[in-house]
Amino acid sequence: MSRAHIVASYDADLDQLVSAILEMGGQAETALAGALAALTERDNAAAARVIDDDARLDELEETVDQLAVRLFARRQPMAEDLRLIAMSLKISNDLERIGDYAASIAKRAKRLPPASTPRATASLRRMGERIQEMLADVLDAYDKRDARRAMTVWHRDAEVDDVYDSVFRELLAELQVDPRATSAGIDLLFIAKNLERIGDHTTNIAERLHYVVHGDRINRVRGDAPPPAESAPAAASD
Repeated sequence: MSRAHIVASYDADLDQLVSAILEMGGQAETALAGALAALTERDNAAAARVIDDDARLDELEETVDQLAVRLFARRQPMAEDLRLIAMSLKISNDLERIGDYAASIAKRAKRLPPASTPRATASLRRMGERIQEMLADVLDAYDKRDARRAMTVWHRDAEVDDVYDSVFRELLAELQVDPRATSAGIDLLFIAKNLERIGDHTTNIAERLHYVVHGDRINRVRGDAPPPAESAPAAASD
């Protein structure tokens, strides 16, 4: 934590909350990596692990809820501590939803035939790798309370949206050329949308960390300069 409290157990409780969020983040990163392996390598074992492990994120979200409620009830937090605890509830929900979308990608990847729309799959890989980088960066920013780094992630969401639009057009063009690939193409369209939503939840986390550190909400258009260092979905489809 950034500062010590008079009651040492208070710091221990806050550290436990932060650790639970970081464990959720690690689990979400693993789920996304497994989903991308299922998609790009047709790794059905990886897909099965992502689907089976999704329950762990649900359990961790419940743990975060319980820790936050306990801190509210026992510690009467103020200022940054209050914001940290309140935002932990929202961040845990973002991470749980990332796991849901990863599981949805894994389920659809298992249904894809081996030779389905290879160009679109390559584009989805690039999109997924970009989102992986963003998720890793925002979790590191959360661990270090680095709002400036979080805002760098927030600005990158526009890149993901651009790639999503490109993949969407690419898939539609391929389906016009080969209507026999319609079933696989629909699955890939849903996968692209799920990846785009993972990017949205990643930038949500960046917004929430900015609020924890600075105490103000972001109300600007992406692409504006981030604030100086001193100064929050659709359901996943199976």
